[in-house]
Amino acid sequence: MQTSEEARYRMRLAAENAAKAVLALAAPVGATHEPAVLLRRVLSSGAYPSSVQPRVERLAKCAAKLGWSVHVETDYGDYSTMRTPWQLFDEADARQALALAEEATQLASELVGGS
Repeated sequence: MQTSEEARYRMRLAAENAAKAVLALAAPVGATHEPAVLLRRVLSSGAYPSSVQPRVERLAKCAAKLGWSVHVETDYGDYSTMRTPWQLFDEADARQALALAEEATQLASELVGGS
């Protein structure tokens, strides 16, 4: 059985990789756990057709919500409050992360597949 922080970690990876897949359509991905930043930069350069820009922006938002801070907290916890990852996340957090990851992967599937 997965714990909430494990589920959130896996959902973060799904959103990150979805964003990287769409980023790779227009630019080098690079080594990052914050693809939303690069995705927005490439988006603002006009590299994506206007017809898909709203979906690319929404994907960037999903990836940003599950970005670096979630990566750090799911791996290490929060040193400032001395809480472990297990203390930071509950089932509601995991469900929210799942919804974001599902949306991100759906958007990436549409964008990469050309729908």
